[in-house]
Amino acid sequence: MLLCTKNHFIRSFTRTLSGEEGPGSADERTSLAKEMSRRIKDYASDETGLRPGVVVLSCTEAETPPKEEPNPAPTKYTTMVDGVRPKTGQKIVYVDGGFDLFSSGHIEFLRQVVNAEGALAYQTGWYEASATGQRRASGDGSDYGPIYLVAGVHDDEVINHWKGVNYPIMNIFERGLCVLQCRYIQSVIFSAPFTPSKTFLSSLPFGAPHAVYHGPTSFMPLTYDPYAAAKDMGIYKEIGNHAFQSVNAGEIVQRILRSRQLYEERQKKKGEKGIGEGARRREEMEEQAAALQRERAADR
Repeated sequence: MLLCTKNHFIRSFTRTLSGEEGPGSADERTSLAKEMSRRIKDYASDETGLRPGVVVLSCTEAETPPKEEPNPAPTKYTTMVDGVRPKTGQKIVYVDGGFDLFSSGHIEFLRQVVNAEGALAYQTGWYEASATGQRRASGDGSDYGPIYLVAGVHDDEVINHWKGVNYPIMNIFERGLCVLQCRYIQSVIFSAPFTPSKTFLSSLPFGAPHAVYHGPTSFMPLTYDPYAAAKDMGIYKEIGNHAFQSVNAGEIVQRILRSRQLYEERQKKKGEKGIGEGARRREEMEEQAAALQRERAADR
């Protein structure tokens, strides 16, 4: 049932994908790891489903929650799927999050990031005919957008430390697959640190990002600013309030629990009504039987 266990958590994403961790025997873990890797590759394909699309990386920086101090050591990455890399002129933009119960709230945030950067690109002449022609001539004849959006997905235990209860509802593998399918994303980093330090941002395989975006989050109580490094680097930006900002895992769970409570109340009332109707029916049958006996006695 919802929020009752943490059995779905993945302790170490990299060790699970290597078959070292997970449920079952060694053979079962190896089989599961192969299936997970295949699923990630399939989800990372382009719109045709035949060619590589999203670049998929896993981050091996150790982060044991709670961790408010960023890791000063360079981050190590493992390439899981080598898709389409940044093209000439594209700006690297980084976002991160839990992306639990991936919803319209997440999609709207990502859409607004793309739109915000697109508006800046318009001011610099990205969409002018001459610039478009140069990009087409220098590549395969097709054009492309002005940004390369990289999404970091946090580990299960990191999210659980900050949100508590039994969050996240979906484990990192499930959440990552959802992000992989979003049209706005060009790269996904599994096990991205909750605190994107200057070292982490500078060591991204695509180069340091031009911008780090964050959206409105009021349901996660923080004791420090995880984006302090991005602010110091002058690349931090925010997406303000939007129509779907309240659509998040916490709100969805509350909707489910409220609906369940209403359902249980309805069923209870139906049960009480059924018991009352049954009792009345028995009384009517007993009265009919008594009347029939009296008639028979009178006939004698």
